Amino acid sequence: MQVTTTREALSENPVRVTGFVAGRFVEAKGEVISVLDPSTERPIAILHESDADEVDRAVTAARRAFDHGPWPRASIADRQKALMAIHDLILAHADELAALESINTGIPLGQTKLMHVTRAAQNFRFFSEYVNQAGGDVFTQEPGLLSLVTYEPIGVCGLIGPWNMPLGLTAMKIAGALAFGNCCVVKPSELTPLTVTRLFALIAQAGILPEGVLNLVNGRGHVTGVSLVSHPDIDMVSFTGGTETGTAILTSLAKGIKGGAMELGGKSASIVYADADLDLALDGALLGSFMNNGQMCLAGSRIFVQRKIADPFIERFAARTKALSVGDPLAPGIEIGPMINHSQRERMSRYAETGVKDGATLLTGGHRHAGFNAGYYFEPTAMLAPDNSIAICQEEIFGPFATLQVFDEEDEVVAKANDSKFGLVGYVWSEDLKRAMRTASALRTGTVMVNTPIVRDLRTGFGGYKQSGLGREGAQGSRAMFTEMKSTIIAQERRTFPRMGLSGETA
Repeated sequence: MQVTTTREALSENPVRVTGFVAGRFVEAKGEVISVLDPSTERPIAILHESDADEVDRAVTAARRAFDHGPWPRASIADRQKALMAIHDLILAHADELAALESINTGIPLGQTKLMHVTRAAQNFRFFSEYVNQAGGDVFTQEPGLLSLVTYEPIGVCGLIGPWNMPLGLTAMKIAGALAFGNCCVVKPSELTPLTVTRLFALIAQAGILPEGVLNLVNGRGHVTGVSLVSHPDIDMVSFTGGTETGTAILTSLAKGIKGGAMELGGKSASIVYADADLDLALDGALLGSFMNNGQMCLAGSRIFVQRKIADPFIERFAARTKALSVGDPLAPGIEIGPMINHSQRERMSRYAETGVKDGATLLTGGHRHAGFNAGYYFEPTAMLAPDNSIAICQEEIFGPFATLQVFDEEDEVVAKANDSKFGLVGYVWSEDLKRAMRTASALRTGTVMVNTPIVRDLRTGFGGYKQSGLGREGAQGSRAMFTEMKSTIIAQERRTFPRMGLSGETA
């Protein structure tokens, strides 16, 4: 099988990952970091960390391309052509990219094909279409004045992607930034650099973008990331990742009066009312908790079930959680792969232990998976929580770990759902549309899904309230993120206004 061959080749001869600056990959130097296959714990890549000097060269190349190159001044038609060329390139290499994504992240191959790669391509198609439709504004309400609002590229963008969906989510940032005429320096996670690096190679080989428009740096946050976000020639940073890191980035940006868009953590509530379609809600709750190995900021893994249906729902949820197929992410039919690394697996164990100490009932899972000699596998876990205040209900675990709670009344469950420092997504399951809409309106989250699991409509904005972030990605949100609004006010007739200093004029 080709994907197995790819893994074997990477294990026998790990690929070297370097930065990409001004149209070419740079010399392999810098601190060496091993990139591991989480299903085997074997190295599949050797990453050469970008130090401050390399980051500076990347930012300088982007700044030169923005200030003097053709891309910010290119026509919309030319930008569309480039974005669609990248879209087609991704789809042409979909199998290769999906295999690399699964090997590097541990996400099952069926999911990386369906979600990660397809989503990455769709990002470029969407923004190629949107940028041709997004216009400015004209105001004529003030007598004798024509007021124009236009949107100009913001400049050099630092784009920092996550490790849980590296290709799809990083591509979202790249596509949006490029569509509006910006130049970029991209930093993927040092844990999962393979697909983004491969995308850069494909774009370079196809000669799609001018030199310096798209640059790549690699490394850890405290080395490469800090150098990038603190660089004086960066105009804004778009970051997807943890809240703690996002806070540090915003602090750094504030010193330079720079903008930042942060898509951060979540602990999303999934509310199942007694009148819900039970089978549909059960399917949706399982998908919301365990898809992508449960490693999703928008996971609906804090599940509230109305008392009337609680016993059958919880029983079926636990049974199906226990039955999830865990194994090699490249194997057919696998639903859950390994955690990204040893640290994340141990994090799962700690939360299972903490939950029991706090009075929660372990329904299934809660331990390192015994069926594997290698790999960071953990049993999919479900716990029945006594209340919403304990750690497993308040803190983002980021793995295949669901908590369930029982509620009685609508007002009660809305209050519990909102009792969180996060506010990314909410899920509502009910056949009563009025109740569903009341609940959706009351939830303090950036997105609410009603009778559906995780979906994205790029026409809308995605982002969160509270500690789930700042800004929105998608359509208008991305335009706000990647452009500067300019107002131009034109006098359409000779205007009369006070004249100052007339006494200084000679007759």
